[in-house]
Amino acid sequence: MDDNSTGTNSTGVESPLLNNFVDGVVDCKGRPVLRSKSGCWRSAYFIIGVEVAERFAYYGVSSNLITYLTGPLGQSTATAAENVNVWSGTASLLPLIGAFIADAFLGRYLTIIIASMLYVLALAALAFSTLLPSNCISADGVSSCSPQLQVILFFVSLYLVAFAQGGHKPCVQAFGADQFDADNPQERKAKSSFFNWWYFGLCAGPTVGIFVVSYIQDNLSWGLGFGIPCIIMGFALIIFLIGTVTYRFHEKTEEKSAFLRIGHVFVKAARNWQTTPSKVSSEEEASGILPHRDSQQFRFLNKALVNGSNEDGTVCSIDDVEEAKAVLRLAPIWVSCLGYAIVFAQTTTLFTKQGATMDRSIGSNFQIPAATLQCFIGLSVIILIPIYDTILVPLTRTITRKPSGITMLQRIGIGIFISIVSMVVAGVVESKRLKTAHEYGLLDDPSAMVPMKIWWLLPQYLLAGAGDVFAIVGMQEFFYDQVPSDLRSVGLALYLSIMGIGSFLSGFVISIVDKTTGEDGWISDNVNRGHIDYFYYLLAGISVGAFMMYIYVSKSYIYNRGRGL
Repeated sequence: MDDNSTGTNSTGVESPLLNNFVDGVVDCKGRPVLRSKSGCWRSAYFIIGVEVAERFAYYGVSSNLITYLTGPLGQSTATAAENVNVWSGTASLLPLIGAFIADAFLGRYLTIIIASMLYVLALAALAFSTLLPSNCISADGVSSCSPQLQVILFFVSLYLVAFAQGGHKPCVQAFGADQFDADNPQERKAKSSFFNWWYFGLCAGPTVGIFVVSYIQDNLSWGLGFGIPCIIMGFALIIFLIGTVTYRFHEKTEEKSAFLRIGHVFVKAARNWQTTPSKVSSEEEASGILPHRDSQQFRFLNKALVNGSNEDGTVCSIDDVEEAKAVLRLAPIWVSCLGYAIVFAQTTTLFTKQGATMDRSIGSNFQIPAATLQCFIGLSVIILIPIYDTILVPLTRTITRKPSGITMLQRIGIGIFISIVSMVVAGVVESKRLKTAHEYGLLDDPSAMVPMKIWWLLPQYLLAGAGDVFAIVGMQEFFYDQVPSDLRSVGLALYLSIMGIGSFLSGFVISIVDKTTGEDGWISDNVNRGHIDYFYYLLAGISVGAFMMYIYVSKSYIYNRGRGL
């Protein structure tokens, strides 16, 4: 029966059949919603548009940040890379707080509006900070700046941007996926495509933003370069509000939040573990309350199903315990994806520093900014997403008989493997660049242009984009799908936290390498005297170890209620 089916009531007047209404959701005024007039792609287009604008703004700031820190703010390469990694890591961890606030208190819609307004304010302050005097002193070719008002306001504004996107990013994506009814076969299939096209839009925004904004920042004005993202973010808020009449909102229920339900499971299990360990074990076996074959792995949580001798008689339901298990099962997958996240962090830091030393000329007069090559990550995604969604998925579906072609975990694994290849390729290209610098006697001239076209870096950027198509999109869908429905903002924040911790770990590894290899070691201010290639090979080795761990834990993973298969 299609979505336009109607029935006839007792008065002979046609009315929509009950199954045309979407269970559990209402419109912006709290009324039941018709499937044919709400949600699905008609709402998703607005929300994807918002994400395109937000990512344009975010990458308009982040993509060229290392150039601003090593230029106008006068920081060393290693210090600037560490600062970028710390900020990126913080920006990726803050969604955990934003998602908690949304899922437990404000709701996703209101959180998005508040975060968007803060976003605009923070970007405006960031642009204003570049207009203040920096008090930079240049001596013997070395620039240093004292922590004056410009530096303080810049970093305060920068971290406000991180805080704002922490509330914006997980809620917008979760709110977009909420527009599809998982109980309807057609909408369930559309939801899987939504994650593909969401990432398509997520990369389209940065692709344009990186190319346009980085050029303005390098050649015209940093104030204008940060001001344009502010204006774009204002438009994003307007787009989101326009789509309000089409959105589906989950009905508020009297049921306890998932935070409280899962927290109660852990508290109950801990108390019973201490009071009646032997009794719990025997009752587990006698009552047959172990619903999954992974129950032995989570025996601690099963004790929440049994009364302790000193308890008030309340026990957790099997559904609550299963929710707690579903969350715990994510932990090994989360940890094993960190190797990928460390590699991901290099695209906005050391990749850019490599390109800044190379021949960036197009024609006789035009030079592209080194950060511009980051747009090829987005171009790679823009090209590959349609191929994946329209060709690869149907092709693999005929072989595996799975709606998504391959499982979410298989998709993530392919992306991790591609990221390892990208690090090896990056190391080989950097070795070639160092050899060229040596041949032309440029090792002691950090400002000299190495006669090697910047397009040599293109393969590592394209491979990074290909890895994103599999790993990033796979992680987004996996962590959204495998948590309780009212924790889905938190689920997406968990995926973002992987990237955040990866940035912190990247900064930590850079710091260790910088200290152990000396002033002119692997990561030197004079990159021609350094050995970034060795650093890339080190990251490839770390990623191989993480990949082996991923294969092990993913083989034993049990999908929540069989989804994702």
